[in-house]
Amino acid sequence: MCLLLSSQAPALASDVLVLGPDGQAVQREDPFLGLTPPAVPASAAHSPHARAARGGPSVSGVLHRLRRTHAISAAAYRRYGGDYASASAALRRLRGTRSTELGAVLATLRAIAAGNALSPSRLPALFTTLERNEQWWTRGPLLSAGQRVEFKGSELVWEYYQGQGIQLQELGSFGKADGLYTAGKADYGRMKSLLDEIVPLGAKRAGKLTWEYYFSFGGGRPPWASAMAQGTAVEAFTRAYQAFRDRRWLAVAHRALPELDTRPPRGVSVKTSRGLRFLLYSFDSSSKDAVLNGFLQTLIGLYDYAHVSRDRRAASLFARGDAEARFEVPHYDTGKWSLYQPGVLDSPDYHNLVTGFLQELCDRAHAKVYCTTAARFRGYAKHPPPGV
Repeated sequence: MCLLLSSQAPALASDVLVLGPDGQAVQREDPFLGLTPPAVPASAAHSPHARAARGGPSVSGVLHRLRRTHAISAAAYRRYGGDYASASAALRRLRGTRSTELGAVLATLRAIAAGNALSPSRLPALFTTLERNEQWWTRGPLLSAGQRVEFKGSELVWEYYQGQGIQLQELGSFGKADGLYTAGKADYGRMKSLLDEIVPLGAKRAGKLTWEYYFSFGGGRPPWASAMAQGTAVEAFTRAYQAFRDRRWLAVAHRALPELDTRPPRGVSVKTSRGLRFLLYSFDSSSKDAVLNGFLQTLIGLYDYAHVSRDRRAASLFARGDAEARFEVPHYDTGKWSLYQPGVLDSPDYHNLVTGFLQELCDRAHAKVYCTTAARFRGYAKHPPPGV
């Protein structure tokens, strides 16, 4: 399934629209943004998941129950109730695309409530998403599919999914944090600000700390998870520890590990005869759709965290994933180019991306298969096959 990170992606585009409180959106270059999901899923407003909102508990009903049982505070109850009422009122004033997009976000929130999945830990991310969509669709400009956006005063990365509003781009945000670390000490403060923002948006997914996605996608219904996003999160927290020597970042990374050691659909790993395969999507465990770049990026995050923290669980997860990856990597080499997933050629951007991941694993694990495949892929890049 070539969707979340697809061959339609722009060439490491770094343009982002930043919306200010005055409603003015300014386009700027962000050198710390890389490849992020550009796909255009079907409208959430017409999905079976959204239609489920017609039955089951309401958003207001769930919030009331959570307050009554002391699962959330009175202040949180008032804040979330006010956000929901404000967005619902704004929707009644909007027309056209703006109405469609904000309406889709509200429909998804209602569907999650109706499905008894509106848990306390999911409220921060879902209501931040609702608040940002109300802000954008009442003040900001219309967007083209796949456009990345940010908000003044915040480092989080968002992405426009046509028919589903703007959505928090967890992978893009954690990848940006990695980029800020690599840029050097001058940007460590921004990295910390970003991570401080995104940590509270993680949810307890079957008791496991996970940064979930809250929109319908490629057959998956929210909330769902991605090993690539989770692995990149582990990498980002490791780098925050390296920057500040504050062990709380390692503690957050440790809490994120169980999701990578749990079977789908709750988790994102599948046992194989050799070890583990990490999934790009928690809702898709088919080996025929296995995406190589997501698998490799997850391994890199696990290796770095295990190396820095000496965490035995992380080391075990890396070892089991590494065993499977060493077996699978040659199957993504056509002899002329790389495969994104079985039967699907990489775009030039993703060919370069996976080549870089292979080289990083070569440098870390010193496994011949990573080193030789990276060298072969670099050679292929000099003469790309027609049509990629």
